[in-house]
Amino acid sequence: MKIPFVSFLPMEHELDKELRDAFERVYKRSWYIDGVEDAAFEKAFADYCGTSCCVGTGNGLDALMLALKALGVGRGDEVIVPANTFIATALAVTYVGATPFFVDADIRTFNIDPSGIEDKITEKTRAMIPVHLYGQPCDMDSIMDIAKRHRLYVVEDCAQAHGATYRGRKVGTFGDAAGFSFYPGKNLGALGDGGTIVTDDEDVAKKARALGNYGSDYKYHHIYQGHNSRLDELQAAFLSVKLPHLDRMNEGRRRIARKYLKGIKNPAVILPYVPEYADPVWHIFGIRCKRREELEKHLNEAAIGTNKHYPIPVHLQECYRDLGFKKGDYPVAEEISATELSLPMYYGMPDEEVQYVIDAVNKFE
Repeated sequence: MKIPFVSFLPMEHELDKELRDAFERVYKRSWYIDGVEDAAFEKAFADYCGTSCCVGTGNGLDALMLALKALGVGRGDEVIVPANTFIATALAVTYVGATPFFVDADIRTFNIDPSGIEDKITEKTRAMIPVHLYGQPCDMDSIMDIAKRHRLYVVEDCAQAHGATYRGRKVGTFGDAAGFSFYPGKNLGALGDGGTIVTDDEDVAKKARALGNYGSDYKYHHIYQGHNSRLDELQAAFLSVKLPHLDRMNEGRRRIARKYLKGIKNPAVILPYVPEYADPVWHIFGIRCKRREELEKHLNEAAIGTNKHYPIPVHLQECYRDLGFKKGDYPVAEEISATELSLPMYYGMPDEEVQYVIDAVNKFE
């Protein structure tokens, strides 16, 4: 049996006709940017998240960057980000001219450890970007309390957490704004790149929309030095097809996660921890193993696809060498980078494949 790390086939098979109809609808209309499809999806996604505003962007990185810019974060400012995250979180800070200040992770959840945030706050700190990594919500009560006391903006990175909830409330609704990615592999994925900002602040939404449209509030009138980052009509139409199915498909991922959590018994493996406040959507099912490379080889030899999220922590990436970090500065993030292994996880994964993965992990010695 060959098990892919991820497959879009079950979802695409179910939605094939609707997706093709969406393409035909846009194609026949011959309007590909800033049209009715984008407007309809933005309204639907804002309603889904529980926010008043939604602004489509070209990708998830741009969503974070434009949100920071719309809040006025820029050159000379510092922004708190997790040490354990995908590099896009830090790049968004860099792109607005600010400096990322890293905070180590909680070894149980892999998310930012709120107890380490206040030590990193200086007079230059303007914002925080908590990341709901792997679809697991951060401890937002603690984060928002710190932000309120220190008067910091909060931009939630929800790139992997579409539909996840914290104490029954959807992520993306706690901070001043939130960025989502619609990269094809996400729980809500486009058939190309795409992203969005959600917020309850109409001024932030208006400014972010202008910034993503060459800084223009109306044609040929440019009030900001902006960017070209908009969600195109085709991707908006595809996303509108998928959005009504998101909760059902997230529940399919939860079912797989429950099977993994119940079935994997190997003492060499540390399973994901889910806090009582969280209802994750399992974009990634990440286990930890001290002998990660051996386990990965064992699974790959059994024709099971795996991945590592992420083998080099952001603070040790070559592109951030100028910040002066060295190995040992963020030991928890480094431990996660050295031990995390992601198991196959996708909507429609058959029960026999899930059991095959469980059996293979349990056979590892």
